[in-house]
Amino acid sequence: MEPTVLGGRMASALIAPLLRKLFAPEAPGAGLVDRPVRLKDLVSFRGEKRALTEREVRRLADELVARAVSSPGEPPFPAAEQPAVADALSTRLLALGDLDMDDVQAVRLGHRELADRLRTESADADGLSADAQYFLDSATEWSCLQILDFFTRRSTFVARTLVEQTRAQAHLIARVDELLARHPRPGTGDTAFDRRYLPYLARRHDHITIYGIDLRDSPDRWPLEVAYLSLEATTTEHSAPENPTAVPARLPAEEALKGHDRVLLRGDAGSGKTTLVQWLAVTAARDGDRIPFVLPLRTLIRTGALPSPEDFLTAVSCPLTPPQGWTERVLAAGRGLVLVDGLDEIHAADRHRTRDWLLALTRAFPGNSWLLTSRPTAVRPDWLADEGFRELVLAPMQRADVATFVRRWHTAARAPEYEGQLLDALRTKRDLARLATNPLMCGLICALHRERRGYLPTGRKELYDAALAMLLARRDRERGMSAVDDVEPGEEAQLEILQRLAYALVLSGRTEMGLATAEGIVERCLPSLAATTGSADAPTVLRALLLRSGLLRQPATGVVDFVHRTFQDYLGARYAIEEGHLDVLIGHADEAQWEDVVRMAVAHARPSERGLLLRQLLTRDEPRLTLLALACLEHAAALDPAVRTEVEQRAAALIPPRTTQEAIALAGAGPLVLELLPGPEGLTSVEARCVTITASVLGAAEPEGALGVLRRFRDHPSLPVRRLLSGSWSRFDVREYATEVLDHLARNRLFVVCESAEQREALRRMRPWPSVAFRGSLTVREAADAVVEPASVETLSLERNPDLTHLGGLSAFPALHGLWILDCPAVRGLEPVAELTVTDLAVFTPIADLTGLDRLCALDHLSVGQPLAGHALPDALPTEAPLKYLYLGHDSTVGTGLRGLSQWPTLTALCLSSLATALTAADWQEIVAHPALTGLSLYGPLPWSEGDVPELPDIEDLRVPASYSDRLLRLLAARMPRLRTVLIRSDDVHLGPDDLARHAGIFPAARITYDRA
Repeated sequence: MEPTVLGGRMASALIAPLLRKLFAPEAPGAGLVDRPVRLKDLVSFRGEKRALTEREVRRLADELVARAVSSPGEPPFPAAEQPAVADALSTRLLALGDLDMDDVQAVRLGHRELADRLRTESADADGLSADAQYFLDSATEWSCLQILDFFTRRSTFVARTLVEQTRAQAHLIARVDELLARHPRPGTGDTAFDRRYLPYLARRHDHITIYGIDLRDSPDRWPLEVAYLSLEATTTEHSAPENPTAVPARLPAEEALKGHDRVLLRGDAGSGKTTLVQWLAVTAARDGDRIPFVLPLRTLIRTGALPSPEDFLTAVSCPLTPPQGWTERVLAAGRGLVLVDGLDEIHAADRHRTRDWLLALTRAFPGNSWLLTSRPTAVRPDWLADEGFRELVLAPMQRADVATFVRRWHTAARAPEYEGQLLDALRTKRDLARLATNPLMCGLICALHRERRGYLPTGRKELYDAALAMLLARRDRERGMSAVDDVEPGEEAQLEILQRLAYALVLSGRTEMGLATAEGIVERCLPSLAATTGSADAPTVLRALLLRSGLLRQPATGVVDFVHRTFQDYLGARYAIEEGHLDVLIGHADEAQWEDVVRMAVAHARPSERGLLLRQLLTRDEPRLTLLALACLEHAAALDPAVRTEVEQRAAALIPPRTTQEAIALAGAGPLVLELLPGPEGLTSVEARCVTITASVLGAAEPEGALGVLRRFRDHPSLPVRRLLSGSWSRFDVREYATEVLDHLARNRLFVVCESAEQREALRRMRPWPSVAFRGSLTVREAADAVVEPASVETLSLERNPDLTHLGGLSAFPALHGLWILDCPAVRGLEPVAELTVTDLAVFTPIADLTGLDRLCALDHLSVGQPLAGHALPDALPTEAPLKYLYLGHDSTVGTGLRGLSQWPTLTALCLSSLATALTAADWQEIVAHPALTGLSLYGPLPWSEGDVPELPDIEDLRVPASYSDRLLRLLAARMPRLRTVLIRSDDVHLGPDDLARHAGIFPAARITYDRA
C-alpha cells in the first residue's frame, strides 16, 4: 500500500506526535553556523541527554504497527508476524542516528530516498512474508514523510535553507558569468543593437514633411502620431475563376500587410504612400514585434548596385553600426519588415533590376513582410503577381477624412484657432474641396491658410500657383528626384502641355480623353518645346507627365485625366485667356460645368479683359450670371472700379435674401450661391433666417457646402433662425448634422424633431434636449428609450403617429410639464397624463377619445382642436384647472360655443383659430364679460359678422395674421381702444418698412411687432 493510504489507516493526526518524540527539542539559532548540526545530533535517543532509550523506540514502533493492524479493514499481514515487523521498523528508525546528513539535506533528498538510506543502514529483516515486508517498507516511507514534514516546520529550517540557497546561487552565478565570459551566447549583441536601433528608427520617421512650399511662420514638419490619417486601400480580386467579375475590397491602409506578407501599393502623387511607410515603420519599431527597414529607392539607386542586407543601414545613412551579420539574422528569423518606397522615383531601366533584387531577397529570406510603393502607371498591372505580391491602391480621401486631417493638422501645428474657418471654407468652396483629396494637398492648404492667419490667398489663383509649383518642380527637386526616362521638361513646358490637354477636355465637356488623343495634343506641342524636351517623342513626354507631374493620371488602360477637376478648369481657363477666347467663355457661362472655368479665366485675365467678361455676364441680366460675376470679384485683384461697383450693386438685390420666396429663388441659382452667402455677422434676424433657408434648400444638391453655411449660424440667438436650423436635420447626414449644428443650438423654446430610427440614435449622443418631438410610428416607451436622460425632458410632442393608441409609459418622463399631440387619431383617453403634473396640454388635431381631460387640474395652458362634448365649455374641460391660456381650433366650439368661459377666472389669453362655426353675439359677450382676459389671438378666416363684434375695452394684446385686410384691422382697432401691442404673424408674407408704417397708422397707440415663426 502507498504511504498516504497507510497514513490513513494509522491515523496520522495521532501518530505524528509519537514520531516527533524521536527528535530532541531544537536549540535557539541551531543550524545557522558554518557546521550545521547533523541528524545524529538531533535524535532523542543519542547524546548526553537522552529523551528516549532504544527500548522506548521499540515500544514506539510496536504502537505504530499495532494501530495499523487494529484499524478497520483487512489486516495488512498475518498477525503472527506483528512482533517481527515492529522489531524491524524500530531498527530502521534507530538508523536515523547513523545518517551523516542534516535536516536540510534530508528534505532535499525526499522521503523515498530517505527510507532507502534507512533500509541500507539497518540490517534486512529476514523471514518476513511478502505482505509483511511490503508493509514494513510502506511504514518506513510513511514515517520518513512525517519526519521530513517535521523538519520543514522547525524554526531554523527556513533560515538555514535560505542561507544554503543564497550560497548556492552566488556560486552558480559566478560560474555562469565565467562561462559567458569565455563563450558569449550568439545573439546577445543583436538584442542590444535592437534596443538602440528601434527607438532611433521611430524618432527618425516620426514626422511629416511637406516639400516645395515656402512658409515663414508655419512649420514644415509635424509629429506623425498627431497628423497621420488612416486611409483606405482597395484591391480588385476575382471571386471565382468561373465568375470573372472583379470585386473591389477595401481595408485600412495600415492593415495592408495583415494576412498577406507581400504587397505592392500604388497611389497617386501625394496620396500618402511615403507617410504610410513611415507609419508602418514607427508602429513596428514601437511594438517591437518586427524589425523595420525603410529603403527609399531614390536613395539606394544613387550608390549603383542595390544593397545586400548587410548594407541596408549604410545605404540609408543610418549612423548606427550593427553587429556583423545582424540584418541577415533578422531576416533569416522572419522578423523583418522591409519597406521599399518609390518604385516610380527611379529610372525605368532600373526598375527591372530592382524587381530582380527584391525577388532575390524574398526568396532568400521567406517569412518576412515586404511592402513596395509606386505611382499607378510606373509598372504594368500584376507586375509582381507571379511572386505572390498582392496589389493595393490607396483610395482618395473622403469628406470625413479631410475634416479629420484638418483637425489633426491644426492640433499638430498648435493652431486650433484657424481650424473652424478652414473647415467652413472647404465645405462651402467647391473648387477648394475638390483640391483637397489627398494628404499632400490637404497639408498644403492647411499650411497656406495658417501662414496667412486664417485666410486663403486672395483669389484661388495664388493657391493653385503654389500647388502647381510644388507638384511640377519643387517637390521632386527638393526630394532629390531624377528625371524620368531622361526626359525632364521644365515647369513652363509642363504647364504648356497640361493646359492644352485641359482646354481640350473643357471644350469637349468631358473629364477624360483617350491616350491616343492626348499623345496627339502633345505631339503638336513638341516643336515649340524642343529646347526642354529634346528629341523625346510624344508618348515619352506624356509618360513623364503621368509619372512625375502629380496632375495627370491614367485611371484605366488607354485613358488619361486630371487628378483634380479643379486643375483641369484652372489650366483650361489659363489657355483660353492666352488664346483670347473670351467669346467662348461668355458663350458657355450659363453652363454649370463652366462656372469655375469662367472664374479662373477672370483670375488669369488682364484688367481690361476682366471688365469685358464681367460686363458681358451682367448684360445677360440673369440672376445666376449676376451671382457668377459676384463670385468672380474675389479673383479680380485689379479691376475697373465702375465695373466692380456695378457688379456689387446688381448682386446686392439678390444677396442677402429678405423673404422666404427670395431665399428659395436664390437657391435656384445653384451651389455657387453657397460661397456668396454672408453672415451671420452684419445680418438682421430676418436676413439671417432667409440665408439659412437658402443654404437648407441647397443641402440636397451640395450637402457639404450647405452644412458649412448653416454651421456658422448655430450660435445665432434668434428663435426663427434656430427653428430653421433644427428643422433642416432631415436634409443632411444625420450624425454629422447632429454633431456640427444641432448639438450646439441653444435649447430654450426650441424643439428637436426625430423622424427616423437613425435620428433617435443620434439623439442619444447629444446633450439633453428639454423639448423633443417624435414623428412616426413608435410607442411612448420607445420614445423614452431614445432620450439619453428622460428626466430632462420637459415638453414632449407626439406627431404623425397613426398607430399610437395609448399614452402608457409617460411616467418615464418624471419632469414632463408639456404634452403636445398632433395627427395621432387613434389615441384613446388622457388618463395617463393625470399621473404627471402636466401644465401645458395641446391636442391640436382630433384623437379618438378625450376621456380624462376633465381630471387634468394642473393645466394652465390648454389647446384643443376637436369637437367638445356638452353644451358649454365646462362640460368638457377641467373646471378646477387654473387656465391662463386657451386655444380653440376649428370644430372645438361647434356644440359649446364660448359659453361658460368665465368658469376660468385666471384666463388671460384666448386663441381662436379657423373656427368652423360663427361667433355669435353671445360668444362675444362671454369675451367682454370675462374679468381677466386681456389677450386675444385670431388666426385664419373667422366666420363672424362685423356687426356682432362689440367693443372689447379690456383687450390689450392682439395677434392676427398678415393676411387680414386693412378694413378688418381697422374694425378691430376701433373695437379695442386700449390696445398696447399688436403682433402680426407674417409667415411667408414679406413685410417691409412701408407695411410697418401702414400698420402703425391703423393701430396708432400700439407697438407693432412681426412674428415670422
